[in-house]
This record gives sequence, C-alpha cells and structure tokens, in this order.
Amino acid sequence: MTSHKPRILVTRRLPEAIEARMGTLFETDVNESDVPLAADDIIAGLEGKDVLVSSITDRIDVDLISRLPSSVRLIAQFGNGFDNIDLDAAWAAGLTVTNTPSVLTEDTADMAMVLMLALPRRLVEGTQMLVRDGVWAGWSPTSMLGHRLRGKALGIVGMGRIGTAVAQRAKAFGLNIHYFSRNRRPPAIEAPLEATYWPDLDAMVEAVDIVSLHTPYTRETFHILSADRLRRMKPGSFVVNVSRPELLDEAALLDSIESGHLSGAALDVFEHKRGIDPRLLALAEANRIVLTAHMASATLEARVEMGETVIVNIRAFMDGHQPPHRVLPEGMHKNVVPRA
Repeated sequence: MTSHKPRILVTRRLPEAIEARMGTLFETDVNESDVPLAADDIIAGLEGKDVLVSSITDRIDVDLISRLPSSVRLIAQFGNGFDNIDLDAAWAAGLTVTNTPSVLTEDTADMAMVLMLALPRRLVEGTQMLVRDGVWAGWSPTSMLGHRLRGKALGIVGMGRIGTAVAQRAKAFGLNIHYFSRNRRPPAIEAPLEATYWPDLDAMVEAVDIVSLHTPYTRETFHILSADRLRRMKPGSFVVNVSRPELLDEAALLDSIESGHLSGAALDVFEHKRGIDPRLLALAEANRIVLTAHMASATLEARVEMGETVIVNIRAFMDGHQPPHRVLPEGMHKNVVPRA
C-alpha cells in the first residue's frame, strides 16, 4: 500500500464532481486548458507522478512510453476505447493500463437508435429546411417522404453489451435483428430478440437494410466494413457507426453513397486527423450523411460514471490489488500476473 496520496496527472477536464473527488483522494494536476497535450507536456507533467489519467485524444505511443518518468506505474484511461495506447509497449515497460467499460452501454445504444431513425426519416434535413429558409410552405402529401423502419432488417456487427442494447431498442421499433459476432450469443439473449446469427459477415451484409457497427477496434477489425463488403450491401441500404472510425473504409463508403449504391450513412465517428474529408462534408450538406460530433457517450451521467471507474481503478492499483478494468495486449489472457 502506498504511504502517500497517489499523485496523478489528468490530461483533460472532467466533470466538476469527479475533479473534486480526485482532488480529495489524490494529489491531482489537471490540464486546465482542456486541449490535447503535446508529448513533451505530458512527460513534463508526469514528473514525480504515479498515474497518468489519459483520454482518447492522447497519443500514448512507444516513444512516449519510453520517456515516462520511472515513478509512473499506471495509465488509467478515461474511456472505453484504448487504441490510442500502445499496449504492447506499455506491457513491455511494466505499466498497468485500465479503461472504463460498461458505463457507456445505454447512452451509446440510445445514440445508435437516434441515428437509425434520423437517417431514413430525414429528421436533420427537415429541421434544416425550416431553420435555413425560415419559410415553410406547409404540409403536402409528398413532402419530406422518408422510409419506415418497421419490417426492415438490421445487421449488427459485434453483439457485445452495446450491440445487444441496440438490438433490444431496434426490436421495439419493429426491426428484424441479424448479427455477426466472434461467438454466437446464448439462446437466452437470441430468443427474446428473435435474432438471427450469421457466421459469415459477407452473407449478412448482403441480406440486411442497415448495418450498424459495434465491435471493438483491433488489428482484425480494421476496415471490417471494407470496400468489398460495402459493394455487397443491398442497393439503397444504410450504414450506422457510433463505434470507431477505423472499422469503416470511409473513402469506399463515400464512393458508395456518391454512386447511389447506398442511400446514406449516419456517423458519430469519422476520420478527422487531417481535417474532415470535404466529400464527407458535401454529402452531409446534401443530407446523404448525418454527422454528429462523437456524442454517443456524451451524457453527464456517463462521464461521471467513467470518472468514478477511473478512481476505482487507481485506488485498487495503488492499494496493491489488480484493478478491475485492466486491459492487456491482444491475445493475452486476463488472468496473467501483472509485471513488476
């Protein structure tokens, strides 16, 4: 057990209640500017610290890990995703890495369902028509016609916690549930959803009207919705992504929508490291794509629960216990003994 309060660096601003609680429990330095820190600033801020509380905007690569002060023993990620962290390098350096899973399930599933509704029902377009023009000609039998969800086939890629929560919501809207996952879900999950399992993703995307991505980003799932699979999708179908941009071949998606093969997409995540693709913005302006600003988990309740999970992970680790939400390099078993 540590003889002093854990000393932590928090790279982004967190909800006020979480920062206050961290300030009570730990010696806490917070990045007050709330902009992503450069690698040199992270290294300088960690001098004498025990824990780095990182977020998805921090690039924790092999170079940064090699420069960490020897006092740093834990990287406590504020977030479910952790592909910004080189887990192999962290493991080799003897660092423990944790994340905040589970707390985002309901909010992320809600957002997926919102986007699933917004796209075929033209909700954003209808709002923009009024706000932009300031004039409404009135109701017409042929105005703003969209498409009904009930009876359509939804293909979920990744039937974990979030994928299952999306399926439950979609079932209530009358969608037929199909899914592809590494492992088939047990009858207790499949039966209430009347879900159809597809062991072949290529075959599933050919059969459904909407593909929604809910699988973690790994080496194996990079561009899991590839150009070839986008071509296999039914003409006029839709794509929804509230997970990670790397799961989707964005350029191929834009080609498919511009060509008219796909009706559109709803994206809460998209490639923006080099600026948002002008083609993506043009299709959004033309109401062929709905874009939201990575908002799937953006509820106060979720952010507070994420912060509480970070605190639990830090306290467990600093008290000499295995933190409950440790993450390891791909293929490594969760019961492996932590490195010294």
